[in-house]
Amino acid sequence: MQEVDTELESDEKAVTRINIQLSDNTAVTEAQSRLDSARQHLAEQGKQQRSLENDIADITSKLTTVEKELYGGKVRNPKELTDLNRESEGLKTKRSQLEEKELGIMEQVEAASVTVTNLTGELKNLQAERQSQQKQLSTELEKVKEAIAGLKEKRKLLVEGIDPEAVTIYDGVKRQRGTAVARIEQGLCRGCRITLPVTEFQRAKTGNLVRCGSCGRILYLA
Repeated sequence: MQEVDTELESDEKAVTRINIQLSDNTAVTEAQSRLDSARQHLAEQGKQQRSLENDIADITSKLTTVEKELYGGKVRNPKELTDLNRESEGLKTKRSQLEEKELGIMEQVEAASVTVTNLTGELKNLQAERQSQQKQLSTELEKVKEAIAGLKEKRKLLVEGIDPEAVTIYDGVKRQRGTAVARIEQGLCRGCRITLPVTEFQRAKTGNLVRCGSCGRILYLA
């Protein structure tokens, strides 16, 4: 019966392990989080680019107006012409600075777009792997559950053929020690590796239920 119980414990641990694996979605969750962050970063970079484009468009519009006045021939006052020329140069300088900044932002947007594309692919792959893994784990879980059901039925039949008192003793030792039955080898209890008294050894040889005086396990001779 102990062999059956050992298999049961192993299979029950397998069920726990499989259920943990089935519920563990860490890799996909982390990949989704990385993708969300990358998308947010891309959106922020895009917002900066659009803002710069608007600023450049405003400056270009102002520059067009200033140059129209400067070269239109209507303004003849030297001081006004000098002021308009100075304003024109200032606007050109500012536009040039913004355009340079825009190029940098465009490069960042391109890099962020590549990152989003890569992370999207990574997430899809992980989701596909996860789906396949869950299918395999679910199949494995059903097989283990079937094995457990079979072992429980086998244990039930075994219990029916064993003296109830012996079963009670076995169950009590199992709760205390984990392993209820220990083999005798060269006069030693394999459970605690203590040498057995001759009387216990002789009683075990007769097939009677004998417990180790040291660890309390049920003894048997192979």
